[in-house]
Amino acid sequence: MYLHLGRDVAVSIKTIIGVFDLDTSSSSKITRAFLAKSEKSGHVVNVSDDVPKSFVLCEEKGKRSLYISQISTATLLKRAESDPLPDNILQD
Repeated sequence: MYLHLGRDVAVSIKTIIGVFDLDTSSSSKITRAFLAKSEKSGHVVNVSDDVPKSFVLCEEKGKRSLYISQISTATLLKRAESDPLPDNILQD
């Protein structure tokens, strides 16, 4: 099963390490440092066309990716639990 993160990006649910709310998690110095390090190392993929609300950390074949999404964590959870992937969404 795949989870649509925004734009035309979907990731396999099996690769997801965690889904995090940007408002609550970015108040931590450790999380801000992690986000900055991830961006500097080129692991951040921005799939947000609007104000970002969440980030999704994934790992596949030893490679980590951090997706910035405008979709809330609650909506991503609902999608993961019930929504099939639309046919027009590209898959990683």
